[in-house]
Amino acid sequence: MTAQNPLRTRLGGELTMNDVDRAVVVAGWVSSRRDHGGVIFIDLRDRSGQVQVVANPGSASLFAIAEQTRNEFVLQVTGTVRRRPAGTVNADLPSGEIEVLAEQIELLNRAAPLPFQIDDDELSESVRLKYRFLDLRRPVMQAALRQRHQLLGVIRNFLDRQDFVEIETPLLTRSTPEGARDYLVPSRTQPGACFALPQSPQLFKQLLMVAGFERYYQIARCFRDEDLRADRQPEFTQLDVEMSFVDERQVMALMEQLLREIFQQVMQVALPDPIPRLCYAEAMSRYGSDRPDLRNPLQLSELTDVMKEVEFKVFAQPAQDPNGRVAALNVPGGAQLSRAQIDQYTDFVKQFGAKGLAYIKVAAADNGRHGLHSPILKFLSDDTLAQILARTGARAGDMIFFGADHAAIVNHALGALRVQVGEHLNLLAPGWQPLWVVDFPLLAWDHETRQWTPQHHPFTAPRPQHLQWLDSDPGRVLSCAYDMVLNGVEVGGGSIRIHRADLQLRVLKVLGIPKPQAEAEFGFLLEGLKYGAPPHGGIAFGLDRLAAMLSGVESIRDVIAFPKTQRAACLLTNAPNAVDHRQLRELGLQRRPTRAVVDSGNADNA
Repeated sequence: MTAQNPLRTRLGGELTMNDVDRAVVVAGWVSSRRDHGGVIFIDLRDRSGQVQVVANPGSASLFAIAEQTRNEFVLQVTGTVRRRPAGTVNADLPSGEIEVLAEQIELLNRAAPLPFQIDDDELSESVRLKYRFLDLRRPVMQAALRQRHQLLGVIRNFLDRQDFVEIETPLLTRSTPEGARDYLVPSRTQPGACFALPQSPQLFKQLLMVAGFERYYQIARCFRDEDLRADRQPEFTQLDVEMSFVDERQVMALMEQLLREIFQQVMQVALPDPIPRLCYAEAMSRYGSDRPDLRNPLQLSELTDVMKEVEFKVFAQPAQDPNGRVAALNVPGGAQLSRAQIDQYTDFVKQFGAKGLAYIKVAAADNGRHGLHSPILKFLSDDTLAQILARTGARAGDMIFFGADHAAIVNHALGALRVQVGEHLNLLAPGWQPLWVVDFPLLAWDHETRQWTPQHHPFTAPRPQHLQWLDSDPGRVLSCAYDMVLNGVEVGGGSIRIHRADLQLRVLKVLGIPKPQAEAEFGFLLEGLKYGAPPHGGIAFGLDRLAAMLSGVESIRDVIAFPKTQRAACLLTNAPNAVDHRQLRELGLQRRPTRAVVDSGNADNA
């Protein structure tokens, strides 16, 4: 079409009463077609919404096209905007007061019979992913991806105003140990060698600080070859931010501003100012998690000291173990839980290593043991029971659940139970509850490998006042790290980095990486740190996860245009796929007999 005869002059969903009597050309997809006794009504959809088109039988050629039209046919309609007749206004549509009286209809393309209707909300995940180009036509998917676009626009505008520079870092890089498996890319020009796709731009952004850019950001693509779930994909997107000459308070303050601006502009919601902060130790003690959902009022109560001298070994042994813990979770109104529900919760906590789930039902809190019901009462003294009631604040009608084991098991089990019970009993308050979690340990002890591992990553700076314990008592060292938690979901995490090569080598040595190995794996970073690296730090936000939360969807797949299944397969393109022998020979590779690598098509619960 020429400029004098365009395919479209207006978007149908934007037409209003102000356009009545105007000639327009609209184009889009047919959402529905209705024949009302000789007059055909077509709902025509474009990116702005939809508009009703009326085809009268006065023009035989026009009416013939309208009669053959089916859902998802692509039409161009030339006509005049008019007011809808009284009683036919659709208040649910912005264009619901008007319609377009067609004077000419051109069929731009037909649509084959659809594998599903675009307005079907009960589709299986495998069908949606196989026909993603149709799934993305659904208004809910259009809205989610447009909101994601708005989110990215707010981020870029904010960081531009703060003098950040957007810089891209390589997608083909070297493999470094960062926790998950790398995706490897064999090199044709260097036979036997491989590139790795980056798990994050961590090392490059630190080198950009060495290079003197001082304020960097990137909407970065990252890759991890790990088992997937609803909030994981093999390729994902994060906002990567790094700054020089800052401490953690400055990084957190600026990122708070960004998060508040995102919620104000995208959701029209005002987040608290300042966002509350909670130290890691207190988060684990009160909530059993380093990403607690503050909408949930339930908290854990510490009972380790109370249980050290009781005769009940199930409680006494972990209470006397330096690495053990005994804690309780009081559930207001929980005495109404049935035996079957208690058994379900018992099975649930066993997934986290708990051996069982002891409980006390409170019938009357002021009656001592006579107001309590539980198989474990006979093992506990009156004084112990009184302390349990006092610590938990239990009242008549409540249920107290107990965890007693290694502290990590108790925290994981009761922390997960807290979430489960809060959701089942509808205890969560409405709205948004952001939280900074700070004062993380620098290292965590891995009981299987019997060595120290990074709580975040090996480049996180220890607190300067704790360096005295780094070699002699590493578990005592806290880090300059911080996580942003939103409604119980970790949406971002960062730290001040190690900016001196000697300290970086020292931390790597504690992690079991001696200097020769460190120089082989991280030599380019260590080299950079020798040449006047400034103090620096930053943060990364999971944009897929944040976009999913803002859109109110459960899975990040619903805010990614072309996601993978739980087995990291693309049902749309049938990737990954076997490549031919010629390509393999060029890479110096040989194919070994193996089972099919392409996903079978079942993507449900991916």
